[in-house]
Order: sequence, then C-alpha cells, then structure tokens
Amino acid sequence: MTPSWVKEAIFYQIFPDRFNRGSGPIPSPVPVASDFEAWDALPTLRGFKGGNLWGVLEKLDYIKEMGFNALYFCPVFTSTANHRYHTSDYFQVDPMLGGNPALQKLIEEAHAKGLRVILDGVFNHCGRAHFAFQHLVENGAASPYRDWYHVYGFPLGAYSGKHNFASWWNNPELPKFNTSNPECREYLLSVAEYWLHQGIDGWRLDVPNEINDDSFWQEFRSRVKRINPEAYIVGEIWDDASRWLQGDQFDAVMNYPLGRAILGFVGGETLDKDLAAKSGLGRLETLGAIGCSHRLEDLFKRYSWEIVTIQMNILTSHDTPRLYSILGNDLERTKLALGMLYTLPGAPTIYYGDEIGLEGGHDPDNRRGMPWNKEKWNLPIQDSVRHMARLRAEHPLLHSGKYQRVYAQDGHLAFARLHGEQALLVTVNTSAQPWKLHFPLHGLWSRGEEAIDLLHGSRAVCHKGSFEGETSLSPFSLAVWQAVH
Repeated sequence: MTPSWVKEAIFYQIFPDRFNRGSGPIPSPVPVASDFEAWDALPTLRGFKGGNLWGVLEKLDYIKEMGFNALYFCPVFTSTANHRYHTSDYFQVDPMLGGNPALQKLIEEAHAKGLRVILDGVFNHCGRAHFAFQHLVENGAASPYRDWYHVYGFPLGAYSGKHNFASWWNNPELPKFNTSNPECREYLLSVAEYWLHQGIDGWRLDVPNEINDDSFWQEFRSRVKRINPEAYIVGEIWDDASRWLQGDQFDAVMNYPLGRAILGFVGGETLDKDLAAKSGLGRLETLGAIGCSHRLEDLFKRYSWEIVTIQMNILTSHDTPRLYSILGNDLERTKLALGMLYTLPGAPTIYYGDEIGLEGGHDPDNRRGMPWNKEKWNLPIQDSVRHMARLRAEHPLLHSGKYQRVYAQDGHLAFARLHGEQALLVTVNTSAQPWKLHFPLHGLWSRGEEAIDLLHGSRAVCHKGSFEGETSLSPFSLAVWQAVH
C-alpha cells in the first residue's frame, strides 16, 4: 500500500540554512548574527547564513497560502556543513537550527495547519565528526566501531594524505557506513524509527542506491510502516527506479526524468543546457510535443499507477541550477514549466524560491538566501503557482486521473486527465506563436459538449469529434479545460 495523502500533496523543499532566520530560542553557545554570511550575499561553499527552523515556523502561513501542504527538508541534524549532509549526530537537530525543541514545535504547528513534514535521511554516509568515526580515528584498529565503516588499512588518513576507507564519491569528509554490520545497521534503523515516533510523516532517502542491499531497505520499510503505515518513503533515484519500486522498499522516488521531459519541451532555445549539464540533470535534450509525451507515457507505464500518482515530481532542487536560470530568465516559460508540473500525475515539488523566480547557477549559487523583500519577487510566477495549487486542490482529476495523449505536434501538446466518464483537457503551447486550437479529440467528450478554460475563462466547443477554441492559446502558456454540460 502507498500512503494515500501523497496523491493530494504539493511539496515545498526547504534548505534550512537559507530559508529564514527566525527569532526562536537557539541552544547556546551559538554564533551571533554577525558571524554569519550576509543573507543577501552570494553563498559560498563553506559559509553559513543562519537560517533556522524557527524561521520556517514564522513562514508557515506563507507556505500554506501558496498552496503547499507538505514540507520536505534538506537534512536538519547536527553537522559541520551548511547543507548538513555531513551528519554528526542523527538524534539531535543542529543547535544552529534551534535544536530538537524547534523541530518538535515545527511538527506540531505544521500538522495543526494541515502540513506534512518529511525529513532527509542520509544513511549511506556520515560526517567525520560522527561519534563512531571519531572513535575510529582516535583508536584505530582497537576501536569497536572499526567494522561500522569500510576500512582498507591504517592509518586512516581521515584528514591528510590518501584516506584508507570508503567514502561518498571518494570524499574523505563523508565516510561510508557498512550496513552489513549488525550494530551499524540497527543504529541507522533506530534513527528512522525515532523520528517517526517524534511525529514526522516520512523520509526522503539520500543516495539510497549506494546502499546496494535490498534487504536493508526492505527492513527499513517494514520498521517504518509498522510505526506509521501512511509514512512516505521516497528515494533519491535519478533514473529508472524499478528495482526499488516493487512494493517492498520505497513508495516512490524523486521524479527527475519527468522534470527533464518538461524542461526539454518548454525550454526551447532559451534552455541553458551547459548550466544543466553541470548537475545531475545532465545535458537536457530539446523535445517536441510528441517526444515529450512519449517520455511521460514511458514513465507512467513503467510503474504501477498507485506509484505514479505519488511520485515526487520535481523540476529543480538543491542539486540542480535554479529553474528560472535554466530557462534563461524567461518569465512565460518558467510559468509554463511550473504549470505542467501541477497538471501531470504525481505530487508537484517546488524548491524554495522557485515560486518567486529566484535565480541561481551551479552549487553553491543555487542555494541563495530566500529574499523576503517582496520587491525582489517575480510576482507573476508567484501568482501562477498559487493559482495552479488552487486549481489542483479543487479538481481531484489533476491528482488521480489517468494520463491520455490527445494531440501532439511540434510545440503543441494536448492531454487529458480522466477517470471514468470524467475528464479535464490540458492544452500546452510552447511555441512563440498563438495556437489556434483545432484538433481531433479521439473519443473524448463525444457528446458535443462546450468547454471552459478554468484558468482564463476562455470557451471552446467539441464539434464533430474535434476541439475548437473560440480564441487562440497564447505563446508559452497552457489552459485547463472542463466540459460544461
């Protein structure tokens, strides 16, 4: 069984250090504001800006007003890195983020407002400051934690020279756990259980493919679901995820392939392929309507429909350049890409700041401080995101209806979201010219209905098996049509 609530979820991804500096209590001793990087300055690889969970609490009303109903946090546990993928203590929220009390209060307030909370689980590796690894550094082969890691020899060389242990992408700052060790395995699984008992609603799993052990993830699922059958388990798998989506490991994955298809279709000549290629997105391919639809249809057929409807659909994240920058700062194309994200099967996921057109290139530039001065916001993008969230909430077909291609040629795509006799029709124009809507419906709305665009109020008729709009669809825009009986 997959968690039913995710079908209606719209996720908002937050990078805690960069979202908002709140005024809640911070465990001492902690840096003062002047010790942090200036909030509006371009971020550096090692710099901290001082965002915390109290700051997120202060913005919950903004998040809810934008239509988001689920929060996905980059790691929040004690760490020596601003992104906190270098975990030092999995049972303690970083003091600079407000400590455990801040997370507990955030969970309570989020739940009271109808928002779910998903944490980032980094179980493949930890930071060098983790107690078990530090014990190994200090005691060498005599440490009882020596088998918690993949050690090749001594000295370890953790801080100088060639390191003698397995690490993530050969980075000595990130020693890899040995999940075959029973004690290490139990420790990591107990972390997953502990935070579920504290009230979180699921885990996003960092690089889970690098724990090449199906039995670990099978036990992970069993123990998570025993505590909360509706907990969401979503893995960071960038490509085909069939291995992990057989019903015994993850519920879903971060659906980057869907995002790549949208970007390739919408981006056209503005698409910054060189910028995208520097990240996990790889070199994006320019797609026409039929190419985009084929990519989408392949994704929707690859997994069971229950999984398709709860995939974490994503255009950009902390691991990619910003959406606005990838699309060459093109306002209409950015709105269109986000619009498609909200109308396709799966749970839309927006990286903080993308909803206001925040720019950003390669890491760490894609992790800028969220600007809270509204004069810096791209309000048309924000208005569009808010409107699409409202539309999705009002029309269940957009989160549960099947996908059916109706028309695809050049920069023009029409697809239906349907269930039984009910259907919505989405028309997408990625060309620079208005699209005079006139195409065969292939059996959709066969009774000659009139249709209205739920976004703009335009009207159309279904005549002799064809769809005919009274007005043209503007360049780089979409419409969502509902039959009027």
